[in-house]
Amino acid sequence: MNQPKRYLNIVSEMRDMIREQNIRPGDRIPSERELAEKLAVGRSTIREALRSLELLGLIETRRGEGTFLSEPRNHRLVELLSTFVLQDSKSHEDVRETMCIHETAAIQAICGTDAAKLPVWDSFLGRLEAHDFKREDFVRELMVLSGNRLSLKIWFLLKQYSGNPYDGDVSPEEKKLLTNILQAIEEQDAEAAIRGFKAWSSVLTKGENKEWR
Repeated sequence: MNQPKRYLNIVSEMRDMIREQNIRPGDRIPSERELAEKLAVGRSTIREALRSLELLGLIETRRGEGTFLSEPRNHRLVELLSTFVLQDSKSHEDVRETMCIHETAAIQAICGTDAAKLPVWDSFLGRLEAHDFKREDFVRELMVLSGNRLSLKIWFLLKQYSGNPYDGDVSPEEKKLLTNILQAIEEQDAEAAIRGFKAWSSVLTKGENKEWR
């Protein structure tokens, strides 16, 4: 769980830096290079933190100008989760359960709309056959296709604190599970799709997929 903890540290350190430098909403924040030097972390770590913060609406990047602090009304979600998660093992379980709520709600929403009939599902099946499919890509696309932007933002943040159980490529042994999920979505069978998704996610979360890697 070192990565999520480091992410929390970066969020906290960036917040302290913004206060110390009296950076106001609309002001430019230090560059990626400057942040990496000041916080003594790699630029890739800073880049991931900035990307996540931008998805949450905490900062905004303007092409050719830099990255700027957004309005404070958008900052409360990070404040809330930063003080809650990673305090004990039960918090980790709560994070995963909350992620699952958003993931299954996304599947339910997709199955109830025309999104279930989009060509993207055939594309997913093709990528599964081609052995070129990231687990995280699959779940992220479900969240995007649900059309709920707030749920997507919350999911991105929760993923940072969860240790990302969807890291890595889909293994040959997982293909049948995901194929069944995709087929159920295409048939708009929300119950079967959610049941299959929970079974797949549970295996990954419990670490029972080690023999798949």
